[in-house]
Amino acid sequence: MKILPIPFVIVLLVLTGRGFDANAQTETNLYSFVGSPNDGRYPYAALVQGSDGNFYGTTAGGGNGPCPGGCGTVFRVSPSGAYTTLYSFVGYPTDGQSPNAGLVQGSDSNFYGTTVEGGSGNCIVNGCGTIFRISPSGNETNLYSFESSSTHDGFYPSAGLVQGRDGNFYGTTAGGGTDGAGTVFRISAGGTYTTLYSFVSYPTDGAGPSGALVQGSDGNFYGTTSSGGTNSEEGGAVFRISPSGSETNLYSFPGSLNDGVTPEGGLVPGSDGNFYGTTYSGGMYSSGTVFQITRSGSETYLYAFGGVASDGANPIAGLVQGSDGNFYGTTQFGGTNACQCGTVFRISTNAFYTRLYSFVGSPNDGANPQAGLVQGSDGNFYGTTEKGGTNNDGTVFRFFVPLNPPANQISRIGLVGTNVVLAIPSVAGETYQLQFTTNLTSGIWSSIPGVSVTNSIGSILTLTNFAGANQPRGFYRFAITP
Repeated sequence: MKILPIPFVIVLLVLTGRGFDANAQTETNLYSFVGSPNDGRYPYAALVQGSDGNFYGTTAGGGNGPCPGGCGTVFRVSPSGAYTTLYSFVGYPTDGQSPNAGLVQGSDSNFYGTTVEGGSGNCIVNGCGTIFRISPSGNETNLYSFESSSTHDGFYPSAGLVQGRDGNFYGTTAGGGTDGAGTVFRISAGGTYTTLYSFVSYPTDGAGPSGALVQGSDGNFYGTTSSGGTNSEEGGAVFRISPSGSETNLYSFPGSLNDGVTPEGGLVPGSDGNFYGTTYSGGMYSSGTVFQITRSGSETYLYAFGGVASDGANPIAGLVQGSDGNFYGTTQFGGTNACQCGTVFRISTNAFYTRLYSFVGSPNDGANPQAGLVQGSDGNFYGTTEKGGTNNDGTVFRFFVPLNPPANQISRIGLVGTNVVLAIPSVAGETYQLQFTTNLTSGIWSSIPGVSVTNSIGSILTLTNFAGANQPRGFYRFAITP
């Protein structure tokens, strides 16, 4: 067992420079989609690793449903590439159609997701979209069908869901609501649905949220809108919303050379307490940006894509923080190959950027990833590409990059109300138990009940000692096994 005390001196190593290519990595095409009728096509969304170790995802097209080109699918793929189509959507009016977003595994072990079309709602010809539940074995239930603008309901949910601490699921719709600019909603695992907020759009508010929400340590949800805001109709915004529906526009992108526009991928919380995201366009070279934003709305522009001809361009997806503390993402276009098939990149909180991989395209590689990455329990990153592969219908890939995690090094400690919140980069397979003492010389440490993570997946862990600030003044450390 290793013992890791909380340090009282923090040393920051600041890296400077524009960025460079890294060559010590390996990309593996795990699976190529082949389309209808036996398979999906066009996976737009990120994967999620289930509790069984497999990855689950969706395709916007394909499958054996009656829609032209198929109505979309849900699939499962193992870390080694063993693939199963779990469900083919049937479409309007009894089922969803075209899932553009990924899945989230609920506390009941089922997966929950959205389809951008389908359902019984009256939106043009293909329905207004749905919310569905699917078991790991493929048993699907349509929980809710969005209606139409005439009912002030949301429609076209292009983002996935997040399960809140209250057990409900929260999400957004790109359209609908009282002003037609999209909504935020809540739905229970049993299908009880509530519209929490309707966006107003420029010049008061954001519009068209297309990225998933994330719940902050303060209990509020944070997200982005792809347009609207206070600066321009096209700029987009970052917002905060409480579980009860109280919304605040935190930041509006100005659409200038000094900032991005059109944030489509949502936010990810960093271990430093800030949020990080991407914009699809804008920036110095009009090819998109990476940004950092605080919970109070102070935004920092970290990187502009397209500074050199071989750089990535147009990141449509959000980021993931790796176990080394860096952020990893994809760009839909750009790269070193003539096809401009997109890239995988890494960027630090200090804006040190590295282009890690350029996709090659059909028939041996994926192309044009619209989805972000997920770090698996084996430390590798997994993702999807919209196109490429043997049939140019998209791929699932695995990406290995040597990580140099600041292992066994507390990265953050702070107060949230009366709670003490700590963050630590973890190593897969280890258990992290928080301990406390009031006297360093006594050698007597007490394990804090409930503040332990076992079988971690090798990522930044955030642990909370609830009401820890009410304890006597003392010292913390982690006991790490094995």
